[in-house]
Amino acid sequence: MKNPPLAKTRQTVVAVFFSKRVNEITPNPPPRHGNQRGRVLAPGLSSKTRRLIGLYEDDLHVRYGERTVPEYLAHVRAFLGWLGERGVEMVEVRTSDLEAYQSELLGLRKRDGKHYSLGFHQNRLTALKSLFRFLHRRRYLLQDPSRSIVFERKEAKLPRTILSEKEARRVIEAARNRTPAGLRDRAILETLYATGLRVTELANLTVNDADTEERTLRIRLGKGRRDRNVPMTHAAAEAIDTYLAEGRSKLLTPTKTPWLFVADHGGRMHRVVLSRLVTHYANQARIKKHVTCHTFRHSIATHLLRGQADIRHIQRLLGHASLQTTQRYTRVEISDLRQVLARAHPRG
Repeated sequence: MKNPPLAKTRQTVVAVFFSKRVNEITPNPPPRHGNQRGRVLAPGLSSKTRRLIGLYEDDLHVRYGERTVPEYLAHVRAFLGWLGERGVEMVEVRTSDLEAYQSELLGLRKRDGKHYSLGFHQNRLTALKSLFRFLHRRRYLLQDPSRSIVFERKEAKLPRTILSEKEARRVIEAARNRTPAGLRDRAILETLYATGLRVTELANLTVNDADTEERTLRIRLGKGRRDRNVPMTHAAAEAIDTYLAEGRSKLLTPTKTPWLFVADHGGRMHRVVLSRLVTHYANQARIKKHVTCHTFRHSIATHLLRGQADIRHIQRLLGHASLQTTQRYTRVEISDLRQVLARAHPRG
């Protein structure tokens, strides 16, 4: 596909860079500890563009979760590379440039020749909108060139895998070992099924976040960097109590750690380890479905809905910002009803 032509002159750009703001930016800012900014940027960019992206990265860390930041930066890096090939600075970008980029994305193919998904396009443009909103909000741009850019919304899909109540119980009860690691694993599975936590939220729990007497968990900086309190079941609170009394201290190394659930040799349990743990016990329970940490989240929402829980209560439990996200579980119920109708109705 030929690259859409860019305008030869940029004297009437929609996004105008404030010269006063430019002068406030030091060309060679001191490096920040732990900053991975250098790998985000394409070569050949001006020092001012690099500095602006650094400020944007700082803003991302404040406003978004730990998984969102590297994803947004990767999308920005790809866009900056596209601009670099055309000799366009980020602060010169116009709406027409973004439209040209969007057109190229639609024609982009993977190595196997297949087109990228609608979700991929949406995520990339969402990241760019976030970038230009930030620059406009901080007055580095006079206008936001991405404001009029629209993209097709991907349809919210139904959860692929949902455990029945018996299957969920089988997975949890598969963790019956009374070793320190076994007690920890049982507490993790009980907590996932009791609260429907996201795996990152589970990994981020500290000992102080668990109140087993009141049976509540404090979720700090969940998705959207929102805090919330969620109730626990008796079974989950009891499992955590037992793990804290008999298991956690035996897993710790001499170095103390604040995390509630610690790895076999101390330290934090990461997402991959937690995912493998859940898959292991699902296999132990001989569940044929593909079970992940998120499967428990889908399952508890569906089970609560079947138990006639108010959908707004389920929304609060899961930490959904929008009720529409929670409402997809009502579609799961309709799906179940169709299966019953097909199986049981005389003319099904």
